[in-house]
Amino acid sequence: MGYLGFDETGLDMADEPMAAGDTGEEADPVEWARRMVGFAADEKQATVLRSEKKRVILNCSRQWGKSTVTAVKATHFAAHHPGSTTIVLSASARQSREFVRKAAEFARLAGLRTKGGGGPDHGLVLPNRARIVGLPSKEETIRGFSAVGLLLIDEASRVSDALYTAVRPMLAVSNGSLWLMSTPNGKTGFFWDVWSRGEEDWERVEAPATECPRISREFLEAEEKAMLGRVFRREYLCCFEDAETSVFGADEVRRAFSGEFGGLRL
Repeated sequence: MGYLGFDETGLDMADEPMAAGDTGEEADPVEWARRMVGFAADEKQATVLRSEKKRVILNCSRQWGKSTVTAVKATHFAAHHPGSTTIVLSASARQSREFVRKAAEFARLAGLRTKGGGGPDHGLVLPNRARIVGLPSKEETIRGFSAVGLLLIDEASRVSDALYTAVRPMLAVSNGSLWLMSTPNGKTGFFWDVWSRGEEDWERVEAPATECPRISREFLEAEEKAMLGRVFRREYLCCFEDAETSVFGADEVRRAFSGEFGGLRL
C-alpha cells in the first residue's frame, strides 16, 4: 500500500490522457488556470504563478489568496510533470488537508480524474502518476520522501526551523523548487531570515492588502481601527514586527552583537 492509502502500482490511470484541450501548449500556468479551472489571477498572483526561480518566498497579507494560488501552482506543476512529487508542508493537518482538497478540485475542473483528494492521508495522484501530498508540521511524518519536484511550505513563519532543515534534503536529488509562503510572524525564524538576509537566488514577492483588488479600502480602514497597530501591520501590510514582550527590537539586538550599537563592542 502506498502513502495515499491504496496500491499506487495498481492504478489503471497510466494511459489516460491529460485534460481535454490541454495539448501541452499551455505551459503558462496563468493561462492554464484561466482556461482550465476558471481562475483569473490578478497581476501580483500572475507574477507568482509565472516565476521560474528555484527559490521563491511570498510575504503576503491575510486573505490575499496564497493557498489558492499555490494550489493552482501545485496542480499545474503536477499535470505537466508526469511521475513527479509535490509536497506541501503546513503548520497543521487541517491546513494540509484543505490544501489537497483545493488541488483536487482544480484537477477535477481541469478534467483530470484523481485518486485520493484530502482524506486521512492528505494526498492525491493524477492520471500521469504525479502526486500531490500534504504533510502536517511533524518531523515523524516527513521522513522517507525524496526526489521532490516542488516543495511548498505554507504559513512558513509558523513552521519550526528544525522542520525547515529536515525537509530541504528532499530536493537534493531532484534539484526541485522550494516555495515559502506566509504572513509575517515577527523577526525570528527561517522565514524572516530568508526574507531579510537570504541569498540573491531567492525571488521575493511582497503582497500587502493595500495592493489586493479583492480587499476594499473601507474594510482595511475598519480593521486598522479595530486592531493594535502592530497586529494590523503584520496581518495586512506584510510588516515584520518585534514580539510584544521584547524590551529591545530584533534589529537593535543584531546591531549590538555585531558591534554597531552606540559604539558598544561585544
